[in-house]
Amino acid sequence: MKSCVLVTGGAGFIGSHVARHALAAGHEVVVIDDLSGGFRENVPEGARFIEGDAGDESLIEHLFNETRFTAIFHLAAYAAEGLSHFIRSFNYHNNLITSVRLINAAIKHDVEVFVFTSSIAVYGRNQLPMTEELTPAPEDPYGISKFAVELDLEAAHRLFGLNYVIFRPHNVYGTNQNLGDPYRNVIGIFMNQIMQGQPLTIFGDGIQTRAFSHIDDVAPVIARSIGVPEALGKTFNVGADTPVSVNDLAIAVMKAMGREVPIIHLPARNEVQDAFASHDRVKSIFGLSDIAVSLDRGLAEMADWAKHAGPRSGKPFEGVEIEKNLPPSWSKLLSSRKK
Repeated sequence: MKSCVLVTGGAGFIGSHVARHALAAGHEVVVIDDLSGGFRENVPEGARFIEGDAGDESLIEHLFNETRFTAIFHLAAYAAEGLSHFIRSFNYHNNLITSVRLINAAIKHDVEVFVFTSSIAVYGRNQLPMTEELTPAPEDPYGISKFAVELDLEAAHRLFGLNYVIFRPHNVYGTNQNLGDPYRNVIGIFMNQIMQGQPLTIFGDGIQTRAFSHIDDVAPVIARSIGVPEALGKTFNVGADTPVSVNDLAIAVMKAMGREVPIIHLPARNEVQDAFASHDRVKSIFGLSDIAVSLDRGLAEMADWAKHAGPRSGKPFEGVEIEKNLPPSWSKLLSSRKK
């Protein structure tokens, strides 16, 4: 199916890569992004770019009236899972209400497939490896909002026949990542700290594990999904198989960057200790074998890009709603903004 597709968040990290792969597949691509976390230069050449909020109903209605979209790749979100506890209203408005407005537009304008990028945050502290058959039990507002959208898509399919595909990626890294975001994407944070000659900061003892997933093992699968009939109506974990401790990750990032800096352990955050998933379903439906990009190779490629891009100054989030129990390092950022 080659057609016109909409990519929300297409100037951001995962979205820009999905847009690039959709273009390579021969689709006409329209990108909408408010540039709150993305960058204009991330939008791939050949895509039509619209600067705006994907949750702006009048803008979306105008866009859908002038363009016939056969598919939506919805990647626009503020994916700071830990911070979501302290920006609850913003989280639900940005990640849930915006999604529902796009689902409404998809239903009204007969979009054929709605591809939603969820997260393994929906699983919470579940058994490992996390499989799609598990009952989600999200523990933070970010995961709750993602799971709510998944449920809404199921309801929209039952009543209106809207086809959907849901992906649950995890700990994705690679080029185009926002190196200046101090709240999310630990690999980007580490690389940015190294380039600024700062110590690496780790929450807690660092033995918590994640399976860090290279963008090239995630974005191509998402982009392909609208051409895979067997994927319709299904949910897929997508990403790397092997968990790595944050302590080991820090050492690997320093090796990739060619520079050693001190490591500082900060007070632990309220977060899931271990999170990694099974990918048997996505491998079966999409005909995938093993993960293509090893962590060492992926870090080396991202390090080359980061050195070229250069360090970026981290900006504190301007709309923190609850300061109680905010991690001290984030409180410091907030205090610096108030001065």
